[in-house]
Amino acid sequence: MDRTGPLSVIAASLRRERERHGISLTELARRAGIAKSTLSQLEGGTGNPSVETLWALAVVLDVPFSRLVDPPSAPVHVLRAGEGTAIPSEHAPFSGTLLAACPPGARRDLHVIAGEPGPQRAADSHIPGTTEHMIVTAGRWRAGPVGGEVELGVGDYARFPGDRPHTYEALTPGCSAVLVMEYL
Repeated sequence: MDRTGPLSVIAASLRRERERHGISLTELARRAGIAKSTLSQLEGGTGNPSVETLWALAVVLDVPFSRLVDPPSAPVHVLRAGEGTAIPSEHAPFSGTLLAACPPGARRDLHVIAGEPGPQRAADSHIPGTTEHMIVTAGRWRAGPVGGEVELGVGDYARFPGDRPHTYEALTPGCSAVLVMEYL
């Protein structure tokens, strides 16, 4: 897989957002709880960012996840199955692929997620006011806010607060779902 394109988008986005906030590389790394060297590599267009690292940076920068990973697009955009950049979790058999970023003036991102049985994917709180909408397309999942997780099957829909710690756990092989992140 060619990671040059996505890494250059992530690098430019991180620099742009960090500079918009007027904070140093050291300060952003400290606030996000990541190593300065990791952030330096990401801003340099190298490294292998995990979904956890990018979410932590998005929360600190107070931006939707998509603002860090989605390049500007043409008016009509088609993403064929398997073509998007899947960003893996460090801690669980889980990956997320951004399908569509929120257009200017609106605050919503669209992802497809995939998971396999194993450790659950623990997600920290996103920016205040975030709501997650999950529609299961394959397999069985357990997902939702910590302590309020629900079990979902194919075609099931759940809405839950994304600005609280939450989890995703694939209960069967080959799980996938569509995840809409809605920001206030």
